[in-house]
Amino acid sequence: MARLTILEHREIADNMRWLLFEAPKDLQYQPGQFLHIRVTDGVDHLLRRPISLCKVDGGRKALGVAYRVGGKGTKLLAGKNVGDTLDVLGPLGKGFKLHEGDRHAILVGGGIGVPPMVELADQLHRNGVKVTAIVGFQSKSVAILIDDLKQYGDVLVSTNDGSLGRQGFVTDYMTDELLASADRFYACGPTPMLRAVQAKMEGRVAGYLSLEERMGCGIGACMACVTSCRLADGSIGYKKVCKDGPVFPAPEVYFA
Repeated sequence: MARLTILEHREIADNMRWLLFEAPKDLQYQPGQFLHIRVTDGVDHLLRRPISLCKVDGGRKALGVAYRVGGKGTKLLAGKNVGDTLDVLGPLGKGFKLHEGDRHAILVGGGIGVPPMVELADQLHRNGVKVTAIVGFQSKSVAILIDDLKQYGDVLVSTNDGSLGRQGFVTDYMTDELLASADRFYACGPTPMLRAVQAKMEGRVAGYLSLEERMGCGIGACMACVTSCRLADGSIGYKKVCKDGPVFPAPEVYFA
């Protein structure tokens, strides 16, 4: 736990904001991990808000997140200013695993599932892996971080209403040719998207799914974020998204 100073805080799309903190000392992290942020020091909203790590800026010794302003907690967070400090746990959870020998990776992000793809794309690119990012949004007005991802590879965009990129779903870009060229995939986004990506990739491309769940403690104690998974013996059981995830090997995730 640390109190981190806000270095930047601005709107980047409709109800979407970018927040840059000073990095804690001795920062160790993986792409796909999350920060657990207490949005106020008052008695209200004692539960922290889990927000995926988006980018680590080594030169500035800072780490950034992007988040959607929706409920009361994120509205309180949106009211914070540069120079304010916040109580932050993390990075927490298990992140994405990079594999030696991979040559091409497909990154799939939907909505608020796009931010963790930025740090992942950076690390893959620095390891010589070709990156193809497929990102989906409801509309152009809420599209985020496309230019950031373009620094590291090709970016394919879809929107529900066709206002940016192709109208449709991220899976529409997953042609046989593209999948045949990929060694790995990484996906984060809403459950319907993850279910569709898992089905499309099964038996064709190995990869990982990062789940979005409501969390309480962020360290596996409260059991608020359990999800159904395939266990080692083939049975269906439960794992904690905050501690065992949020990133899981794709075959482990069980969508009922």
